Amino acid sequence: MQSPQTPSQSPQKLTQLTETHRPTLDQALDAIRTRAYWSPHPEHPKAYGESAAADGLAAFEALKNTRFDLGDQPGTDGWVGGSAADGGEVSPYGPELGVSYPHADLDVLLPALRAGMGAWRDAGPEARAVVCLEILARINARTHEFAHAVMHTSGQAFMMALQAGGPHAQDRGLEAVAYAYAEQTRVPASADWSKPQGKRDPLNLAKSFTAVPRGVALLIGCNTFPTWNGYPGLFASLATGNPVLVKPHPRAVLPLAMTVKAAREVLAEAGFDPNLVALAAERPGEGIAKTLATRPEIKIIDYTGSSEFGDWLEANARQAQVYTEKAGVNTVVVDSTDNYQGMLANLAFSLSLYSGQMCTTPQNLLIPRGGITTDAGPKSYDEVVGDLAKSVGGLLGDDARANALLGALVNPDVKARLEAAAGLGEVALPSREVTHPDFPGATVRTPVIVKLDGAKPDDQAAYLSECFGPVSFAVAVDSTADAVELLRRTVRDKGVMTVGAYTTSDEVERAVEEVCLEESAQLSLNLTGGVYVNQTAAFSDFHGSGGNPAANAALCDGAFVANRFRTVEVRRQA
Repeated sequence: MQSPQTPSQSPQKLTQLTETHRPTLDQALDAIRTRAYWSPHPEHPKAYGESAAADGLAAFEALKNTRFDLGDQPGTDGWVGGSAADGGEVSPYGPELGVSYPHADLDVLLPALRAGMGAWRDAGPEARAVVCLEILARINARTHEFAHAVMHTSGQAFMMALQAGGPHAQDRGLEAVAYAYAEQTRVPASADWSKPQGKRDPLNLAKSFTAVPRGVALLIGCNTFPTWNGYPGLFASLATGNPVLVKPHPRAVLPLAMTVKAAREVLAEAGFDPNLVALAAERPGEGIAKTLATRPEIKIIDYTGSSEFGDWLEANARQAQVYTEKAGVNTVVVDSTDNYQGMLANLAFSLSLYSGQMCTTPQNLLIPRGGITTDAGPKSYDEVVGDLAKSVGGLLGDDARANALLGALVNPDVKARLEAAAGLGEVALPSREVTHPDFPGATVRTPVIVKLDGAKPDDQAAYLSECFGPVSFAVAVDSTADAVELLRRTVRDKGVMTVGAYTTSDEVERAVEEVCLEESAQLSLNLTGGVYVNQTAAFSDFHGSGGNPAANAALCDGAFVANRFRTVEVRRQA
């Protein structure tokens, strides 16, 4: 008799899931091949039904000040979180969430994660893919609820939390599933092999090939984009047969706890062990990420966060395949433009979105000290910086619009960096405090723009370090050629997630592109409309390259999934 921890598979349920989700999987496979725009997850709030907004808010409110029950997750030895005094989550907008989560004895939980691996492996790539798509579908149906959870753990404004934390994150998860399926099915499941032997009988073998998971995957979640950055690794590992232990950031547990619960429910309904996905919430100061990262059971690690801890993982988690997205010094080269106002508006929005708390937000704007040519005539360095400051000021001049774009500062460290930045150079645009009408406890600040001299050593120390948050440096350089060389140095030594450039010169464009090709950096040229350097679209854009110090992996490509499994061959005499 099967125990509750090892349920029997449900062929009828798997057939139903395949009929429901195989068309979506096929469309996703086509999208990653063509790189054309496609998304099955609507980003407009009203697409989820007339009552979705109210229902989502009510569901989120019902979670507050409760124990988040994960049912029969093994090894629970207590509860963590709850009130702020006990280390619980506090919204960047002010209110305490008050949610408590099960704390696990890792010596009990880790073996439980492995228990269902055999059946999950044997189910095959298609079954795993459609189960993953069902998990995403359940999450998508609760997009409004997830939006509030993301908003009140990350500080994103509601619309950004709904889109980036909802459908855009779900797209990234689906994209990972598509890549996982494609890589696992490159090799046929079986083959008949016959080698002619001249006058003798041929040598005949029957061969089978099975995608075999590496083992338990550890997802170390981040504070700013818990779902968007978490879903690629989670679904890439699960779709390739690996159980996943989710270790959220202590300030952003709720969105990933909700994800874990949805995954466990779907796995159980499909007849698989729900413990293939589990939650590892931690006590204040416990630091279980380091403990887990070096345990022999952990074979895969996905991490988004600081370079310091990412470098530590790469150096010390030797038993695991480690995928990191760390910090970079994102750079924009400003040489010339034929749409000056469009350039200023595009940059202003890029610097302002989510208070610059994106790993893709531009930090350094490299501007020739002799000025640039534009459709509005020559503009000096001071004029470019001044006009950009006016553009940001105009964009954020209305508090309602400012709150909708900026969100709230995610933690006190960001505020401290913002305040310190004003002392690094001449302030072209001071940051101002914005009051949020609904959340007076929110810390909302507009960006600061600081002028720096690219040739001064003290200034170099400032702009060649990541200053995460609403801080940008307008760096005066001697020429565009110097800007291009500084760009190369930045990518090579510090790493970038994004590079932007504005130029009307074919020669400059080629030079910037050559740097990005040689140093492996994603480039956006002459963006003046509604697409911004700090935004990437699943199924088409690669987030990071994996080829410079900012990240050792890209979201998402074949390399991101292919080493999460190995192909094991069995040969039989035919």
